[in-house]
Amino acid sequence: MDFLTDPLQFDFFVRALLAVVLVSVLCALVGAWVVLRGLSYIGDAMSHAVLPGIVGAFLSGGNLLLGALVAAILTALGIGAVGQRSGLKQDSAIGIVFVGMFALGIVMLSRVPTFTSDLSHFLIGNPLGVTVGDLWGALAVTAVVGAVLGAVQKELLLASFDPTEARAVGLPVRRLESLLLILIGLVVVLTVQLVGTTLSVSLLITSSAAARLLARSLPRMIALAAALGSVGGVVGLYLSYYLNTAPGATIVLVNTAVFLLVLALRRRE
Repeated sequence: MDFLTDPLQFDFFVRALLAVVLVSVLCALVGAWVVLRGLSYIGDAMSHAVLPGIVGAFLSGGNLLLGALVAAILTALGIGAVGQRSGLKQDSAIGIVFVGMFALGIVMLSRVPTFTSDLSHFLIGNPLGVTVGDLWGALAVTAVVGAVLGAVQKELLLASFDPTEARAVGLPVRRLESLLLILIGLVVVLTVQLVGTTLSVSLLITSSAAARLLARSLPRMIALAAALGSVGGVVGLYLSYYLNTAPGATIVLVNTAVFLLVLALRRRE
């Protein structure tokens, strides 16, 4: 029992546990769609494409998170527009827009050399540095994203897997795709700030991919991804505490181990 209770005497550890569970649920909500639609590249792409928004906010004295959100929305709309107008697959559109936005951010960053430390803090993240305000913010975003996806789940499923039929029944396929991309961008920006790029992508992709191997329906896949991410996060935090390792990276390794275990068990069936 001491093994479990000793770390809980520290408020920062308790907040980190709550943050990892919240972020796991949030990432599962959109991660299931990311895996089902083959958009695994988008998590890492979005986390870098927001760079010009962050630098722009810094230069204007604005809020870095708000700047990142604006850049994420513009990136999502840009990906949708390029994919729809060019006829290219969505992964190609993601690569084109991501590289362009990231290059723009690098050019802007080269004019502000003193900004490097602020940028690294935003992108690296630290679960142990989460505040109570961060937790409330994550809870609010989780509620909003869950409500929106729940409201359009049937329409989004049809538009994702049978766009021809969706158009035939009058569904706004392009708007639904843009909405999904915007929600993914919102989740990526928030989770990157809280737990860093590596852990954000792991919770978005690895846990959802493991759930995809076990679940046959979307609701079960989302629930299982949230559960796997939460368990991996809690175990990883405890291991990082006792082994004195980086918490984010330790959680990623645990999530990867869980995925490999699920994959091995699935192959035996």
